[in-house]
Amino acid sequence: MATKRVGNLPADYANNGFYGQDILSVNQFDKGKLDYIFRVAHEMRVLVERFGSADLLQGKILANLFYEPSTRTSSSFMASMLRLGGQVIPINNVQYSSVTKGESLPDTIRTLESYADVIVLRHPEVGAAATAARYAQKPLINAGDGVGEHPTQALLDLFTIVEDLGKVDTLKIAMVGDLKYGRTVHSLTKLLVNYDVEFVFVSPDILAMPDDVLEVVRERGHKFRVTQDVHEVIGDVDVLYVTRVQKERFSDMAQYDRVRDQYVVDEALMAKAKREMIVMHPLPRVNEISYAVDEDPRAAYFRQMRNGMYIRMALLAAVLGKA
Repeated sequence: MATKRVGNLPADYANNGFYGQDILSVNQFDKGKLDYIFRVAHEMRVLVERFGSADLLQGKILANLFYEPSTRTSSSFMASMLRLGGQVIPINNVQYSSVTKGESLPDTIRTLESYADVIVLRHPEVGAAATAARYAQKPLINAGDGVGEHPTQALLDLFTIVEDLGKVDTLKIAMVGDLKYGRTVHSLTKLLVNYDVEFVFVSPDILAMPDDVLEVVRERGHKFRVTQDVHEVIGDVDVLYVTRVQKERFSDMAQYDRVRDQYVVDEALMAKAKREMIVMHPLPRVNEISYAVDEDPRAAYFRQMRNGMYIRMALLAAVLGKA
């Protein structure tokens, strides 16, 4: 992947391995790069807790381009840039942009990079981020492309496991719910194969983990189990990663109604879980985690959400040559 010019630094300035790079896929990350980003993210956490903000990216501008609704990802990228002293061009509802006039994605990207130093893109089509990056002269970060990948979510998920449990190796990780359309579990699984972990995939048959993701797990030699019953595995897992059934991905609402409430994490289920484990969720939730579970110290999903800001601060600083 070619290094793109950012600001006044030379195009070959890549001492952190991220300067001028697009962040499109978890496949770009090996353990060395993961360790680096997690170290920087931890430093960002300390920075925010002690000082609130810094001027590391003063003078830099982020274009936040979202073709799909988003609360957490969009606002956390904005907060990340602002806490680092930069500015943001927010485009969170494309129906009010030139896209409604028929403007192509490449032309939109070329327009925004005239004003910005880095672009964050959320798009409903798989591969849209890679397409946009081919036309962009500035770094582009994939904030989710359809049912494909969501690399920054996977990074913050893995960072949360590290921060909460202190390790990744030897853990048993269960992913529960919509594994077919859930881009978060696709990306997280592909990151986790870099570690010595065991997987459990829990879903209805019609929402099973795609074969291409399972093939990655097989190729890397990991043990995994497929089941429809979360009660069979809850007492044995270190991480319970829950996803909502995504109504917007269904064309048949009757099919959606049959599976939407199949898994509910409540106090009764948590009573069967280990004392040292965590429950994660990319949010938003619908009915799949009871509000009563929020008070359980093992509920990590709000810590997970805040960790997203630290990870995105780290990535923005890294691709702009300031980490």
